[in-house]
Amino acid sequence: MPKRSTPGPLGGPAAAEDGALAVSYLRVSTKEQAQRGGRDEGFSLPAQREANQRKAGSLNAAIVEEFVEPGESGTTTDRPALQRLLTYVKEHPVAYCIVHKVDRLARNRLDDAMIHYELRQAGVTLVSATENIDETPSGMLVHGIMSSIAEFYSLNLATEVTKGLVQKAAAGGTPSRAPIGYLNVRKRDELGREVRTVEVDPERSPHVTWAFQAYATGNWTTAQVYEELIARGLTTLPTPRHPAKPLAFSSVHRMLTNPYYKGDVTYKGVTYAGAHEPIVPIEVWYRVQAVLSAHNSAGDRRRRHDHYLKGTVYCGACGSRLMISNARSASGNIYPYFVCAGRHAKRTHCTRPAVLVDKVEQLVADYYKTIQIPPDIRKAMLGMLDAEFAALHASSETERHQLTVEQARIQDQRRTSLHAHYAGALPLDLLKEEQDRLARQLDLVTARLDALDTTYEEARTHLHECLALAGDCQTVYACGSDTTRQMANQAFFTRIYLDADDTIRTEPTRSFGLLLDPDTQQQALTWADPQQHAGTHPTRTLTHHVEGSSKTRGVERTTPDTNHSPSLAGRAIQLGRRKFSSPTCRNEVLTAMTALVERGGERDIFTVREVYAEMVAQGTAYAESTAYITMQRMKQPAVRPPYARLEQVPRKGFRLAAEPT
Repeated sequence: MPKRSTPGPLGGPAAAEDGALAVSYLRVSTKEQAQRGGRDEGFSLPAQREANQRKAGSLNAAIVEEFVEPGESGTTTDRPALQRLLTYVKEHPVAYCIVHKVDRLARNRLDDAMIHYELRQAGVTLVSATENIDETPSGMLVHGIMSSIAEFYSLNLATEVTKGLVQKAAAGGTPSRAPIGYLNVRKRDELGREVRTVEVDPERSPHVTWAFQAYATGNWTTAQVYEELIARGLTTLPTPRHPAKPLAFSSVHRMLTNPYYKGDVTYKGVTYAGAHEPIVPIEVWYRVQAVLSAHNSAGDRRRRHDHYLKGTVYCGACGSRLMISNARSASGNIYPYFVCAGRHAKRTHCTRPAVLVDKVEQLVADYYKTIQIPPDIRKAMLGMLDAEFAALHASSETERHQLTVEQARIQDQRRTSLHAHYAGALPLDLLKEEQDRLARQLDLVTARLDALDTTYEEARTHLHECLALAGDCQTVYACGSDTTRQMANQAFFTRIYLDADDTIRTEPTRSFGLLLDPDTQQQALTWADPQQHAGTHPTRTLTHHVEGSSKTRGVERTTPDTNHSPSLAGRAIQLGRRKFSSPTCRNEVLTAMTALVERGGERDIFTVREVYAEMVAQGTAYAESTAYITMQRMKQPAVRPPYARLEQVPRKGFRLAAEPT
C-alpha cells in the first residue's frame, strides 16, 4: 500500500500552502537491498527519500504521496506501486513526480517513454533528484541519454552475470539455489575470502536417497513416494520469510528427474560435471528415469485419482468428461470431487459446479434400481426372444440348403480335378493351384454353414446372460467390488450423464438398450399374455396399408375398441410378416389359428379376426387362401360364431364383418 510520507523541513506543509503538489517514487531491485543491515528499509530507500524531499523543497513543492517498491525489477512496468502511482496522478492534481534517478522509474527506453507519456497526459512533470532533466529541449536530451544509459547498464549487467554463472557451472559450481537435500553455505578460505558453496543436508538427504532407491524398484508410484516422504517428515528448507512446510507433490517428480543428485549441474540447457557430492548412485538415477518413462513419465499418470466411474460419467450440460479433483481442507482432510473437464480446461462455457464423488456414486447406485427388470417382464422377454430366434433360425433353412449344395459342388470339383490329374490331363502345378482355389471356397462355405448354427445360438445365449444380469443388476452393483461396478457400468452404458439437477441420464449399450427399452418390455408382456382380450367394448374400424405391392390393399376390421395387447397368434404374425412365405412361419400361424378356432371362445374368435386382418393386409395369395379356408372351418356348427363373414371390398381388399344374428 502507498503510504503518505512525512515531509521534511524543505517540503513541509508551509510549502504546500504556496507551492505545488508532488509525488515521490522509490525503488530498489532486490528484497535483500530493502532489508540490508537489519533495517526495515535497508540503506538505499531512506537515502532516496531524503534526496527526493530536498528536490521537492527546491521546487517549492510538497510531497503528498509516496510510492515504494521494496524489491522490484525496473525491466518491467508490471510493478504494483508504479501502477498505483499512474492511477493516482490521473485522479489528483499533482504537478511533479520526483524520482532519485531515471533508472528508478524504468530500465529500458520503451518503458521509460510509455511512463513519461502517461505522466505528461496527466499534466505531471517528471523530475530527477540527481539529474538535470525537465521539459526543455536540453532537459529532454539529457533524459533520453540517461534512459539509454540505464538500459545499457541493465543489459550489460545481465550479460556479465550470465557469463559469470556459465563459468561457475563449467567449474562445477552451483549457479542457483541448491535443490532439497543440499544446503547453500558460505565459508572463508585460508586467505579470509568468502566462498559460496554447497554441502549435503544431513537432515533431508537421507529421505531423498531413499526416494530414489524406492522408486527404482518399480514397486512405488510417485504418489506413494510422496505420501511416504510426508510421513517421514521431509519438509522444505526454512527461510527468513517462509517457515518449513511439507514438500509439494509436484516437487517429487522434479526431484526424481533432477540430474543434480547424481553429481551433474545443468545450466542454460548444458550439463556440466558438478563439484558437489552426489547423494544418489548414478545407476540408481538412470534406473529411476527408466521407470518414469515406463510410467508415462508425467508424474506417473497411472496413479492419478483412479475410480471405477472414471471414463463413464459425463457432464450433462456440455458433454465433457467428469474428472476427479482432490480438495484438501485446512485440517488436512482430502475431499474428492467430480469436476467438468470442459470447465476445468476452459474449453467450454460450462458452469457445472463440482460434485462430491460419494454423491455421484450413490446417484448411480440408485439409478440401477430404476432399470432392474422385474421377474415377470424378464420371463416374458425370454419367451419372446426364444420364439424370435427360433423363427430366424428356421428362416435360414433356404440359405443352409443353398450352401449345402454349393459345398457338395466344390467337393465334386476337387475330385474331378484330381481324377483329371491321374488321367494325365492336368499338370501338377495347375492341380495345386486349382486345389488351393477350391479349398479356399470350401472353407468359406463351411464357415458360413457353421455360422448359421452358431450365430443365432451365440446371440441367444448372450441375450439370456444380459437378461439375467439386468434382472438382478441392483444387487450385483450394490454388493460388487469397484472392479465389478466398473465392468457393470461399461456393460450397461456407453455414457452416464450427470444433469444440472443431479439426476442421472444414460446412453445404454446396444445389447442392454434393447432389453431396457420400455416399448420392448411392453411388447414382451403383450406377447406372453394371450388372455387380455376380455370383455365387450365398442367397435372401431382399422385400415392397414401395406407398401411394396402394385396397389395398396386395405382391410377394414370391425373390432372391439380395447387397449389390450395382441394375442400370441397375432404377435406371431407381426413378428413373421417379413418372412410370412416361409413354411415354418405359415405352419406356426395356421396351428395357432386352428387351435383358437377349435376352442371357439368369444375371445378366441376376436383373436382370429385380428390374425386374418394381418394376413389379408400382406396381400399374398397364400394369406388370402388361408384366411378363406380357416373361415370355412369356423362355419362348423360347434364353433360357428354369430359373425365371421369374410367378404371382398371393391378396390380395398377384404373386410371382416359381423353377420346378422
